[in-house]
Amino acid sequence: MTHVVTESCIRCKYTDCVDVCPVDCFREGPNFLAIDPDECIDCAVCIPECPVNAILPEEDVPQNQMHFIKLNIELAAKWPSITKRKPALPDADAWKDVKDKLKELKR
Repeated sequence: MTHVVTESCIRCKYTDCVDVCPVDCFREGPNFLAIDPDECIDCAVCIPECPVNAILPEEDVPQNQMHFIKLNIELAAKWPSITKRKPALPDADAWKDVKDKLKELKR
C-alpha cells in the first residue's frame, strides 16, 4: 500500500510532510502535492504532519476521494520532487476548510 494526498491539499500545499519523508516521495505541482506510489514506503510519518489531514493510507481513502489515488499516480509522474519544506501558499488558511476543490487543481 501507499499513501495518497487528497483534496484538502489543493490551494493549501502545506509542506510539513516533505520534511519528515525518509524517501522523498513527494512531488510538487503549482497548488498541490502528490505522492509517488513507487517511492512511498508506507511509513506513515507524513500523516500527522499535515495540518489539513490531506494524507491518507490508500486503504482509508473515502469513496468520494478514490479518484485521488489515480491522480497522485498521474501527477507524480509529471511533477518534480520536493525534498525541503517551503512556505504554504499565501492564501492557504482561507482554503484549508473549503470542500469540493478539485476544479481549483492546477496541473
